[in-house]
Formats: sequence, structure tokens, C-alpha cells
Amino acid sequence: MPPAGGRHGSVAMRIGILLGSHVMENRLGEVFAAETGFILRRDPATVRAPDACFIARDRLPSEDLPPGYLEIMPDLAVEVLSPNDRPSEVHDKVNDLLQAGVRLVWVIDPATRTAMLYRPLSDPQEVSKDGSLDGAEVVPGFTCQLRELFL
Repeated sequence: MPPAGGRHGSVAMRIGILLGSHVMENRLGEVFAAETGFILRRDPATVRAPDACFIARDRLPSEDLPPGYLEIMPDLAVEVLSPNDRPSEVHDKVNDLLQAGVRLVWVIDPATRTAMLYRPLSDPQEVSKDGSLDGAEVVPGFTCQLRELFL
């Protein structure tokens, strides 16, 4: 995959900063940056790297994190759409994450300044450009206005 563009990088960084600040301040767990690989399954081998993600403190290993791909699934995964993303690829990525045990997936669309929220066994929810992202029980206490993610 070619590197992401400026708008994608800015939005991914903003959500990472907001999410990371909240998680660190409240000692909720760990936030991971883009390009952190997660092994979703071994046969066939499937590794995904969300643009940002969160793992709750009580699910983290007691020892240091491994230097390679992680086998523990995030509780929250965030995907920021790029102009080249095909809907079928995004759909497949979201399904892979949910089937692997991710509890909440946010797909943020910088072009429309909206987001879609996905949970296992639930219908997707759309967040309008005037709405907010809410961590609910997955990232307790986290909320941010969607417009905070865009210049």
C-alpha cells in the first residue's frame, strides 16, 4: 500500500492524540498508532493495521509487549478513509476486525466529515458531521466532536 496522504495523516493523528490523551490520563490501557500489526488469524494468515486502536489495561499482557505483531485484539479500532479506498475493501477490513473480536470500529470519512460505527451483531450507526464519537463502555468517558478531527 502506498503511504497515506496529508488529510488522512492529519485526521489519524488527531484521533490518536485525543484518544491517547484520554486513555493515558485515565490509565485505561494502551493506544497504538497506525502500522501496528494485529494477527487476526493464522490460516489463512491475516494481519490488519488500523489507523489507531485501543486495548484495555486489563487485557494487556503483564510483561512487555512483543516486538512483532500483536495477537491480542484491540477493543477499539479506528480506520480513516483515503480517496483510494474501495468500499468492498473497507467492508472486508471492518468484518475481519469484528469477527476477530474487536468490540467497536470507527470508520472516519474525511471527505464527508462523517463516521460510521460498527459493533458485532449490530447495525452500523452513522455519525453526522455535527455529531460526536463516544467510547461508550469500550473506552469509558471518551467523547469528541467529529469536527475536532478536521482542519
